[in-house]
Amino acid sequence: MTVQTKKLSLTTRVLLGMVIGILSGFAIRFLFPESAIVQNYLVDGLFDVGGKIFVASLKMLVVPLVFVSLVCGTSALKDIATLGRLGGKTLAFYLSTTALAISLAMGLALLVGPGEGADLSSTAAFSASEAPSLSQVIINMFPTNPIGSMAQGNTLQIIIFAVLFGIAISASGKPGERVASFFQDLNEVILKLVALLMNLAPYGVFCLMAKLFMTIGLSAILSLFEYFMVLVCALLIHAMVTYTTLFRVFTGLNPKIFLKKMEDAVMFALSTASSNATIPVSMETTTRRMGADNRVASFTIPLGATINMDGTAMMQGVAPCSLRKRLTLTSH
Repeated sequence: MTVQTKKLSLTTRVLLGMVIGILSGFAIRFLFPESAIVQNYLVDGLFDVGGKIFVASLKMLVVPLVFVSLVCGTSALKDIATLGRLGGKTLAFYLSTTALAISLAMGLALLVGPGEGADLSSTAAFSASEAPSLSQVIINMFPTNPIGSMAQGNTLQIIIFAVLFGIAISASGKPGERVASFFQDLNEVILKLVALLMNLAPYGVFCLMAKLFMTIGLSAILSLFEYFMVLVCALLIHAMVTYTTLFRVFTGLNPKIFLKKMEDAVMFALSTASSNATIPVSMETTTRRMGADNRVASFTIPLGATINMDGTAMMQGVAPCSLRKRLTLTSH
């Protein structure tokens, strides 16, 4: 009689890696506070190398995944007007949710006022660069060298080139069908590579968390606790109320099932703190686990990681409001 053990889900394994990494970081920091060997071989060695390799491996997949999947999705569109409608709806949705996100964050920060009573002074000088004009921003979206854009990881330029390339494939008849078939096969191979790398995620997350909590002090965490809690509350409200309400209104589906299936992408984003590094996981999750059309996912996910940064907007909204009464900056 054999006993079968239930295999832990990827989310559970990533969460375990995160918790064990945090505990290990604090434990090693407490047990070996000034050990050069620990610092050189563990913090700057094993944990640093392991964490950076993990994040680099995910980022490695971003350019080929975005380009290939977007070419596949665009080339499958027989009506180009469909792409225009998709793009217009996507941009309108992203701009609306970002506006809601920053309004929520600033309102909550002004209401709670974390950081009041803190006397933070700095002699740091900051010189903001001149913002480019709207026309220049639009011009910069179109690549002069697509290969250079891919090498630099310029997501917007990659999206523009992939869309144009996919449209050309769709309009090329039989030759286009052969090229499209090649990209479909290539897309399957890349998604398989994503699945392979996801199995290494618990170890990469462990290294990232262990190094972070070996280098950051508990006092630093406590001093930012109030700000952190306000930001977390704002993020949770935005995710659990704003997005779930919009999801329910536009799809009529159960938000709980959506959140359950998105847990892998959420854990990756939390542990890597990188929108771009999470793109491969988000693509895998939406197309394979949730059944989203690749033509939609390949366009909206890379674009969202580039221009729909609600979390960043909320963080930048909470920070100045939190310390507005006591922050003293001395510029030189």
